[in-house]
Amino acid sequence: MTNPALTDAAFSAASDTAAPLNILTPPHPVLRQKARLVKPEDMAEIQKILPGMFAAMYQAPGIGLAAPQVGLSQRFVLIDLGEKDTRDPMILINPEIVAETEEMSTREEGCLSLPSQYAEVVRPEKVRVRWQNISGQVQERDVDGLLATCVQHELDHLDGVLFVDHLSALRRNMILRRLAKDLKRN
Repeated sequence: MTNPALTDAAFSAASDTAAPLNILTPPHPVLRQKARLVKPEDMAEIQKILPGMFAAMYQAPGIGLAAPQVGLSQRFVLIDLGEKDTRDPMILINPEIVAETEEMSTREEGCLSLPSQYAEVVRPEKVRVRWQNISGQVQERDVDGLLATCVQHELDHLDGVLFVDHLSALRRNMILRRLAKDLKRN
């Protein structure tokens, strides 16, 4: 039986009173590591930090946050494309893309780990994603549009890939230099 307190919405709601976790920026090494699979024995600790992760994502504000971005080299991400009054949180544990279309889509992307930096990124238009929910049940869903982009972006983080890695070396270096300058100034 599923514990009703263990829902994506409950962890999202708990963010209202949680202290937001710090979001890492390059060149922090965790951002470039391949994250390890979440094991059943990790779940209690993950449940403790989820409200702080949601708080960080909402405060930024952002629509997705991967565990490596808050210093945890584990394979889980948060996504919420909803507005404050219509939250639609998703917690994806050990997510994987199991299918993608050949059709490509270009969207402007940004990243909470690269604040105020944006670029057009080309990715598959639609993907099928499989993950475990917070109760350990396997879920699978076809996603497209902004949600497909967000899923792919967040799953990249689990493999140590940043959105700028999808750009030309020139464009990537320009963005990373600008970010370093901005971070030094602040």
